[in-house]
Amino acid sequence: MDWRLLIVLLPVLVAAGWAVYNIAAAAVEQFQKLFNKQQKA
Repeated sequence: MDWRLLIVLLPVLVAAGWAVYNIAAAAVEQFQKLFNKQQKA
C-alpha cells in the first residue's frame, strides 16, 4: 500500500468520523427529548 494514499485519506476519514459522531450525538439528544415529550402527554 502506498503511504501517500494513507496520508491523504487519514485526515478525511478522521473529519468524517468526527462529523458523524457530532450528528449522531445531536440526533440521540433530539430523539430523547421527543420520547420524553411523548411520555408526559
